[in-house]
Amino acid sequence: MIKRLILILTASVFSLSGFMAWPADDWAQFGKYAMENDSIKSLPEDMRPKVVFMGNSITEGWVKEDPDFFKSNNFLGRGISGQTTYQMLDRFREDVINLKPEIVVITAGTNDVAENNHNYNEAITVGNIISMAELARINNIKVVLTSVPPTDHFYWNPQMKGIPEKLISLNEKIRLYSESENLPFADYFSSMSNEDYGMKEGLSIDGVHPSLEGYKIMEGIILPILTTQLYETKKQ
Repeated sequence: MIKRLILILTASVFSLSGFMAWPADDWAQFGKYAMENDSIKSLPEDMRPKVVFMGNSITEGWVKEDPDFFKSNNFLGRGISGQTTYQMLDRFREDVINLKPEIVVITAGTNDVAENNHNYNEAITVGNIISMAELARINNIKVVLTSVPPTDHFYWNPQMKGIPEKLISLNEKIRLYSESENLPFADYFSSMSNEDYGMKEGLSIDGVHPSLEGYKIMEGIILPILTTQLYETKKQ
């Protein structure tokens, strides 16, 4: 019980720090990965990461919880805790396009629904995700879109209501766009949600951020998609 409480408090600090502590002149947090990005850009293109994961604390936590998944597959995480799609779109060129990956995986929307920076507007959130996808494709980067993982509460915004319904609707819009553009769609939500559309027991330490067990499920969903996409790229 004590260990679980410590984990939840740690996750709370990790999540809250993402949208409360950015420098006033760096709202999108370009500085977070700037030095690492410069190092990557200095590498020959065939040595750069093949896949960049763009996201928020769910993506940032994934790299920390299971770093070997990223290292062994030559994947790169570009998640920043607390970020909305507005911020991700701002930094998309620096943290994705300029690194010249073959594929970008975009997992975004949790913090829009949580209203970290703006009142939630589903159409704008979907539009931001579409804009990232379009920017990637114009720059010859394949796109994989994913659902937002399930949750039925935001512990940093406890007054928020109707969260599962909002996530289900958002995920459906992302799926429909993926289908219309013939883009792969990784559905984490269906495999990770319980009967009330929160996170299944054992897959999260706080009901929002996946545990290692949760990330393992996500890996089982995304890795076959990426393997297929990378194989098709290699054939071209």
